[in-house]
Amino acid sequence: MRRPADITGRTALVTGGSRGLGLLIARELGRCGARVLIVGRDEDALDAAVADLRGEGIDASGLACDLALESDTAALSARVYSEYGGVDILVNNAGVIRVGPAAAMSEDDFAQAAATMFWGPFRLTRALLPELRERGGHVVTVTSIGGRVSVPHLLPYSCAKFAEVAFSRGLDAETAGSGVHVTTVVPGLMRTGSHVGAEFAGAPGSEYAWFATAASLHLLSMDAERAARTIVRGALSGRRHLVLTPAARAAVIADGLSPGLVQAAMRVTARLLPHDESGTARTGGRARDRTGALLDTLTRLNDRAARRFNQIPGERGHGAVGEE
Repeated sequence: MRRPADITGRTALVTGGSRGLGLLIARELGRCGARVLIVGRDEDALDAAVADLRGEGIDASGLACDLALESDTAALSARVYSEYGGVDILVNNAGVIRVGPAAAMSEDDFAQAAATMFWGPFRLTRALLPELRERGGHVVTVTSIGGRVSVPHLLPYSCAKFAEVAFSRGLDAETAGSGVHVTTVVPGLMRTGSHVGAEFAGAPGSEYAWFATAASLHLLSMDAERAARTIVRGALSGRRHLVLTPAARAAVIADGLSPGLVQAAMRVTARLLPHDESGTARTGGRARDRTGALLDTLTRLNDRAARRFNQIPGERGHGAVGEE
């Protein structure tokens, strides 16, 4: 890798930037000297995140937008040009997670995932790309290992992430020589606290239990602050493709060498997961009410991350800073 680019005085736009990994990426960009625009749906969470970033001396502003809505995305890109003169760095990070068996998912669940994690980044990137070309800017798209290996009980998420990976990698190829630097980030599980806001369908308590535990274990998940530093440094150093966590790298390599073997492993995994399709969907914060003390112990690291990275309203602050 070459030396990271100097972005002092540049403008960075981070979607899904009000909490979790997006907020941490915004913080890292701000520490590198960039003016940061964070995008999110929840205005209260945006205000808290902006206050936290400004408390560190970072020039930060919040922009409310639902990327799943074409009209909101168009308004956002217009506002970025009119009020901020365009951007030098675009980080596509916004995401939604719904966990449960495919039979418990509706067509709307697939549509919502695609609208947020494919159509939103697609439209925003296309709108900002001309200015990014002129500025020699960066496009950083945070996808997922679920965009390389389709994971059971995360089918809407994986479908949207596969499309997002394809768009980001294809855009990198087609902008070669244009001055735009495109980075595709493929994280594995990270301790961002996203299990609190994720939605769980079918058997919410059981689905929450396996998902929250996997996302909290040291051997499977990565510290979110280290992930944010790795992403920002890698993108600014010209990396085109980043896979985070040893488990994710192993999955990508295994799928390349023997996709049939990986698919067999996914079938076994699916048989071990809950099969109830009848329960009412719940957020992680509500689903955990039906779990026990042992699970609270196993998820302690991720619960702490949720409080620190703005995932839980009312539990914020530095060191409690405040995704897909």
